[in-house]
Amino acid sequence: MSNTRLTNTRNFMKRLFYLLTISVLIYACKKNQELTAQQIIDKAIESSATNKLINASLAFDFRGKHYEAVRKNGLYKLIREFKEDTILIKDVLKNDGFTRYKNEIKVNLPDSLASQYGESVNSVHYFSKLPLGLNDAAVIKKRMSNVNIKGKEYYKIKITFQQDGGGKDFEDVFIYWFSKETFQLTYLAYSFHVNGGGVRFREVSQVQNSNGISFFNYNNFKPKNLSQKIETIDKAYEENALIKVSEINMENIRVSF
Repeated sequence: MSNTRLTNTRNFMKRLFYLLTISVLIYACKKNQELTAQQIIDKAIESSATNKLINASLAFDFRGKHYEAVRKNGLYKLIREFKEDTILIKDVLKNDGFTRYKNEIKVNLPDSLASQYGESVNSVHYFSKLPLGLNDAAVIKKRMSNVNIKGKEYYKIKITFQQDGGGKDFEDVFIYWFSKETFQLTYLAYSFHVNGGGVRFREVSQVQNSNGISFFNYNNFKPKNLSQKIETIDKAYEENALIKVSEINMENIRVSF
């Protein structure tokens, strides 16, 4: 082989090695730039502007009951009001515990009942401010593989809870699907253990706006197959293997700062 040909071959191999190295580095950079579960949730909260609820008052009606939430600098007061015949029931959940009033008179409750009522109040208020609650201290976030649902791509995030600070139902598991384009919450699912346990899947049916904040209404589904795993319930949804059981609708939403 002539020196010229040998030199050209060496130069070609060097260029090839250089191109391969650059390709590997570009791929590694792109892979490293993939969003983490935390980043996706932060962007979802920003997209919905629910971070504004950290220091705000929220009022809404849900299934014939009136709810109010007042949050400021980590302190909160969550209220539920409804009537039983002529008696006005007012439930108040604060940082230091739960209290029930009947016609403005405090009711003495056993701890077990106070806990039950408090969890019920907290549950409605928790869903009302999603996705904000996904940054609570006890939340454990895990990114799953992206999925396509009805022709659109979604980030899929699995949420579990630490026992310390995770509440009575810390063993429950949630999964959230956020639009890859807008980061808007579009679907969620959760498994639960009370009353025999089960799995539910919700699709956002309506997005309402109050003071620049997005609030979500849902169609609520349960699986036809009682052994359905939460991790694959999005596939069951696409295959029409879910049954609609209810609608989750917030009404008369008002936000003030």
